[in-house]
Amino acid sequence: VQLQASGGGLVQAGGSLRLSCAASGRTFSSGVMGWFRQGPEKEREFVAAIRWSGSTTYYADAVKGRFTISRDNAKNTVYLQMNSLKPEDTALYYCAADHNYRGINYMTKEYTYDYWGQGTQVTVFS
Repeated sequence: VQLQASGGGLVQAGGSLRLSCAASGRTFSSGVMGWFRQGPEKEREFVAAIRWSGSTTYYADAVKGRFTISRDNAKNTVYLQMNSLKPEDTALYYCAADHNYRGINYMTKEYTYDYWGQGTQVTVFS
């Protein structure tokens, strides 16, 4: 399985970006896709996650109301729409895939994800 993240860039505070994560190598009909990020001199942290089936999503408090995660099952692609960006959103954003859904409490846990993309840089300037 390969995950290809794209869509990062340089944006002014208040602006928007949409990240994409295309999965190849297998078709996901179940499980979870997540976005994590690692800012400068910070630990990697959970951002958002979505199940491949159904409507379950989960967001970190820091992005709730500003970011929206969605998926296109036909394209095996997950998106992260990021609005009202802030300088503190600056980070390398990673997408990850877990081929099992283990419950909503596990969607935020890095160790449950089996596959990771290479990351795409998001830089927000004020």
